[in-house]
Amino acid sequence: MVSEATDDRVVVCYIETISNKEDDMLKDSPAFSGFSVNDLAAAKQFYGETLGLNIEQSESGLQLKIAGSIPIYVYHKDDHQTASFTIINFPVDDIDLAVDELSSKGIEFIQYDGMTDDNGIARGISANRGPDIAWFKDPAGNFLSILHND
Repeated sequence: MVSEATDDRVVVCYIETISNKEDDMLKDSPAFSGFSVNDLAAAKQFYGETLGLNIEQSESGLQLKIAGSIPIYVYHKDDHQTASFTIINFPVDDIDLAVDELSSKGIEFIQYDGMTDDNGIARGISANRGPDIAWFKDPAGNFLSILHND
């Protein structure tokens, strides 16, 4: 129970934790993520060769084997539409080094006026506004990022 005094009244709110064993069927499910691309061959080259991720290919698409145990699925979609948000964030130890390395492989970092520096890095740590982060796109136009938390 949470209570809050306002003027000469007391507002009482009851916070209930919902946990029905019957409704917990997904709690321990090994959920996974996926996204679409318009060209699986280009995605395989980009994620495997350019970014250096381990890739497994199947009839239904690609599996990106990232750190951790659950892969990310990439599938072909003829009418693919790019996401308007970041679909994968890659934490890195040194964002400047990562930007330099990826830039040398042909990746262009997105410039946001008033937000990113000349290298495409938003310096959130020094501004006390979150991590340092740099955004780029895959060949299908999906947004990705590398980020560093201090």
